[in-house]
Amino acid sequence: MMKKLCFLGFVLLSFSIQAQQVPELNLTKAEVEAHLRFLASDELEGRRTGSRGNNIAARYIATQMEAYGLKTAPGAQGYYQPVPFESVVPPQAGTFQLDKTSYESGKDFLWLNGDTKNVQTTAVFAQYGWVDTASKRDDFKNLDVKGKVVFVLPGMSEADAANPMAIFEASAKKRQWAAEKGAVALVELYRLQFPWNFFTNYFGKESLRLADNADTTAMPSIAYGWFKEPTPNPLVELTSGKVKSIKMAFSATGGVTQKVQSQNVIGIVEGIDPQLKNEYILITAHYDHVGVGKQGGGSYTQQDSIFNGSRDNAFGTTALLATAKALSQQPPKRSVIFLAVTGEEIGLLGSGYYAEHPLIPLKDVVFNFNTDGAGYNSTSLVTIIGLGRTGTDEDIRAGAKPFGLAVNDDPAPEQGLFDRSDNVSFAKKGIPAVNYSPGLTAFDAAIMKFYHQVTDNPNTIDYDYLQKYCQAFAHTARILGDRAQRPVWKVGDKYEKAGQALYNIKP
Repeated sequence: MMKKLCFLGFVLLSFSIQAQQVPELNLTKAEVEAHLRFLASDELEGRRTGSRGNNIAARYIATQMEAYGLKTAPGAQGYYQPVPFESVVPPQAGTFQLDKTSYESGKDFLWLNGDTKNVQTTAVFAQYGWVDTASKRDDFKNLDVKGKVVFVLPGMSEADAANPMAIFEASAKKRQWAAEKGAVALVELYRLQFPWNFFTNYFGKESLRLADNADTTAMPSIAYGWFKEPTPNPLVELTSGKVKSIKMAFSATGGVTQKVQSQNVIGIVEGIDPQLKNEYILITAHYDHVGVGKQGGGSYTQQDSIFNGSRDNAFGTTALLATAKALSQQPPKRSVIFLAVTGEEIGLLGSGYYAEHPLIPLKDVVFNFNTDGAGYNSTSLVTIIGLGRTGTDEDIRAGAKPFGLAVNDDPAPEQGLFDRSDNVSFAKKGIPAVNYSPGLTAFDAAIMKFYHQVTDNPNTIDYDYLQKYCQAFAHTARILGDRAQRPVWKVGDKYEKAGQALYNIKP
């Protein structure tokens, strides 16, 4: 009897949706397949931020927004928000000597910035190298670092050990504080949870960062690098508070090579409710990927060196475009911002730039609905990173159920996935957010076979699943746009206080 009732409920819900004639029901497999096959095609060469393929993808997205009749955002250049980057080549050679022992570049240490040559000085240990005026914390307190090399632990505290994004975001401020206090170099001790060779392969090549005039966290010019502590560890005494003699020298053959331009792509669907249209749902997906060959960081062959990024994140970008079409044909009560961001793969830089330079005031944005993922190992699910945190769980389940998709929670909370995609750029500002991902039950071989690999080609995608995913994402966006109450952070959530500040809510 219970099974019959459940089936009857599903049928009635499906009829209810069909009666509304919502456009997302009519999203065809052919059109979503066409979007993904273009965005992940070899011709776009992995869509690396600032590359020709990245710019072509942006143009494609903007053209679709224009065809759907989306409005342009105030302050945008058409459908574009330019994001200025600069290309940086790190020092390609260097020496590092601690006491009488010399260490090999790439094997034991890696310089990422600076042009200091033949420096002989002393070393100082400054814990995490962090300063927080609100809590009166100052890891540099009572330390004389002028003219010295400062060694620090990665991140802001021991809690950051499993969150590489937090560690790398913290490094810019650490360098700034060390430079202001007169240090000649900042060196972080490599105590991360992934292999050293992965780190050196990724960071020891040309990289992109926001240009100096683009963000207050632009990198200071002091020497900066990472040191992999050997066994026995010569820094045991240093980290216990003693000053050690250190000789440091390296020649920097790299540096800023050129300015690079990329862009976020943005369009708006105006809501139909006289009051609620002044509130916005922000729908985001990153359209960049990791490029070709050595740019990608993974293995490749002469026959195939293009990291197509079908799953990460042509899949999500396709869902954004499908939703833009559906909601433009029949708008919800609230207005909707569609934001395709660049620079996710190099540190969430496109979304971070928008969060600092919003074209619609952030206080008017009530929810961020992000779509991104490493891939899928279940085609019966959608995975919600952030489930249970914003009071939108039932809306999300209601949006997926008519298309035969169940909803599951983050299967790997230890990975810190919520803070590793663009939703966190807005969550940190206080906007309730979730990341809507393809069905993920574990980081297993089925995921790693394609994640950031040249094998992630369009012909490996299940397009029946992509169609259902896009329909469910669009329908959920409609439900969120029509819901009576604004989403709010769960009491005690790490971003609740930011939300209270943004929306002027008294605790």
